[in-house]
Amino acid sequence: MQRLLLNLKISVPEKLYVKDPESSSLGKRIVQNSITLIDQLGFEEFTFKKLGSQIGSNESSIYRYFENKHMLLLYLTNWYWGWTEYRLVFSTAALSDPKQKLQQALEVVTQVVQEDSNFSHINEVLLSKIIISEYSKSYLTKEVDTENKEGYFLIYKRLVTRLREIIQDVNPNYPYPASLASTVLEGTLHQHFLKEHFTSITDCGDTVSPTDYFTHLVYNTLNLR
Repeated sequence: MQRLLLNLKISVPEKLYVKDPESSSLGKRIVQNSITLIDQLGFEEFTFKKLGSQIGSNESSIYRYFENKHMLLLYLTNWYWGWTEYRLVFSTAALSDPKQKLQQALEVVTQVVQEDSNFSHINEVLLSKIIISEYSKSYLTKEVDTENKEGYFLIYKRLVTRLREIIQDVNPNYPYPASLASTVLEGTLHQHFLKEHFTSITDCGDTVSPTDYFTHLVYNTLNLR
């Protein structure tokens, strides 16, 4: 099983890159160091020039992989949601009880991220921090409808669909499973952000985790015991 996981690749829409960064050591260094630099500087201050300096390469070499930094952010967010989907599927595949599957799914999508040794060039902990702080910048744009038609958000929507189906298996009569699923995913990012920066307007913190909150919310919404 471990050997199989070592060969696992998270698939990202090909339209997001000029050249697949997974295809070369330089591409992997671009992804690895972009995560570090965006975490340090924030997306607004991050530039390909700064990234080139960080990896000791010309700025032009980065453009051979990504058209611009917006496409790089879309690549990183798609990779993160693809990785989350892989963990969700892997952790629930052997579960037959719908409530157990729902509980496991909620833990996967809401818990604090741990580093995954199966992907050595990507620090999932830092990437999760970027997703929490920067994900909305990938879709709150004038081009969102066009990019949606191009499939740039397909992985995220597929993850919402998987969670929706798990919710429906638990309570087929609940009328808003897609809204609840997307609320959990978006709300998780928001609650993680609030507990780090606006502690006075969230109950999540040292003793209450986003997992605790969303488990309570979903179970009560679905009338589960």
